[in-house]
Amino acid sequence: MYNAAMYAGGESNGALRHGEIMEINKDLMAASSTPIVLAILAEGDSYGYAILQRVRELSGGHLEWTDGMLYPVLHRLERLEHVEARWEVAESGRRRKYYRITPQGRNHLTEERRQWQAVDATLRGIWQKLSISVPTSATPLAQGA
Repeated sequence: MYNAAMYAGGESNGALRHGEIMEINKDLMAASSTPIVLAILAEGDSYGYAILQRVRELSGGHLEWTDGMLYPVLHRLERLEHVEARWEVAESGRRRKYYRITPQGRNHLTEERRQWQAVDATLRGIWQKLSISVPTSATPLAQGA
C-alpha cells in the first residue's frame, strides 16, 4: 500500500477532505504511474527529481512519489521506447538524466487516457446506478483490494 492524500474535488458525497490521507493499493498506483509520467513528459523533457516535484504539484501535494517508485517506471518506459533518455550537465555542474516522450509514447498516452476515461465513466455509472456511497470517514482501503 502507498500513502497518499487524495483531493476530494469539493464533493460532499463522503469523499476525503482536502489533505486527508488514505492508503492506495499498490496495483492502482502502479497502473496510474505510466499515464501520469507520460503526461508530465508530454509537457516537455524532464529529469527524475523534477518529475517527482511535478507529480506533487499537479496533485496539489496529495501524491507523494519516491525515487524507488519513479525510476522503475522510467526504465520500463525507456525499454518500451515510450521515452528516451540523455545525460546533461546542469549549471550547477551536476549530471542529470533527462527523459523525453517519443512519438510511440505519445500514442501510448493517448490510448491510456482513453482507457482510463472509460474505466472512470464505468465506475461512476455503476456507483450512481447502484447508489453506492463512499463512507464519510477516511478509512483505509481493504487489504489486497
